Amino acid sequence: MILLNKAGCAKGEGMEPLMYMMMIEKSKTYNKLTKKIVIEHVENIRKLDDEGKLEICGVFKGYPGMAGMYILKTNSREEAEEICRMEPLVVGGYATYKLVTLQIANRENNYLL
Repeated sequence: MILLNKAGCAKGEGMEPLMYMMMIEKSKTYNKLTKKIVIEHVENIRKLDDEGKLEICGVFKGYPGMAGMYILKTNSREEAEEICRMEPLVVGGYATYKLVTLQIANRENNYLL
C-alpha cells in the first residue's frame, strides 16, 4: 500500500515524503526538435500540472547536454517512471532521462535530522 502525505507525495519505508526528479538529457537529435514536438511537450506539462502530479519544472541554462527537469508528485516510483517514458521528447527520441528519488527535507521532518 502506498501512503501519501498531506502534500500528496508518496511516503517511503520510513514514512518520509518522497518525490521523483526526472532529469531530461538531450540526445544527438535534440537540435532537430519540431514545433509540433515542443507543443506536445508543453501540453504534457500542462496535463501533469492539471492532474497535480507536477511540483515544478524548468529548463537548465548553462549545462551542456541537459535540457531540464520535472519534480513529480506521484503515488509511486512506477507511476513516475511511466510519466517519464511517455514524455514526448523521450518518445520522439530527442531526449533521454534519469529518474531520481528525492527525499523531501522540510520543517515537518526537521530537515531530515
